[in-house]
Amino acid sequence: MDYWVAAFWTLLPTLLVSAIFFFVLRSVIRADRTERRVYAKIEAEERAKRGLPPASSGTAPADH
Repeated sequence: MDYWVAAFWTLLPTLLVSAIFFFVLRSVIRADRTERRVYAKIEAEERAKRGLPPASSGTAPADH
């Protein structure tokens, strides 16, 4: 019985730190995704106000 209790207390800090890291990283990724979505919406509105065509969906500019 003491072996399993010791094993549990040994693994607990690692599991807690891993869980905290997971939730922090997930929130950062979600915030970035939301920020990009809002920025794209604002940019589309501004382009529409100026009568410009919608921005291309590609990430790199065309080398034409």
